[in-house]
Amino acid sequence: MDFTEKKISENLVFDGRIIKVCTDKVCLPNGKEAYREVVKHRGAAAAVPIDEDEIIMVRQFRYPVQEHLLEIPAGKLDSNDENPEWRAKEELMEEIGKYPQRLEYLGYIYTSPGFTTEKIHLYLATDLVDNKRDTDEDEFVEVVRIKFEEALKMVLEGEIVDSKTIAGITRAWHKLKGGF
Repeated sequence: MDFTEKKISENLVFDGRIIKVCTDKVCLPNGKEAYREVVKHRGAAAAVPIDEDEIIMVRQFRYPVQEHLLEIPAGKLDSNDENPEWRAKEELMEEIGKYPQRLEYLGYIYTSPGFTTEKIHLYLATDLVDNKRDTDEDEFVEVVRIKFEEALKMVLEGEIVDSKTIAGITRAWHKLKGGF
């Protein structure tokens, strides 16, 4: 059965540096019309950097949720045609001062497909070498090293709540350990 909704019209409500917000009028599968509020986002790339048996993460304050969160390094794509692998490498160098000699694709996630187009590409970063750490001037992060098994436990116990970090850690675990 096909439940595809077809766009009838789009109304741009907000056009910002990071997101665009639209109100779309759609035709539902039953022929009726409805409205969808859509936050358009270019997407991002994130990496799970593994150094021996530790994940190198960052702790940072996230203003929208008013919390300090433990996360894997990540950054938004600057354009629709930017290579996510390149962005992941850049973020590793900026946020934790490491360059991955090996980067493996772990797939992607949609952060909240009920209202946003944001897609985050996930990578496993290994064979890390030191590089100059150079965070953006509006970025304040603490680098944190956590044993891989401890990070997985923190995910399962609800201590790590960032969706890209949860997906990245569990996919990296599966890739490296061969399952649960």
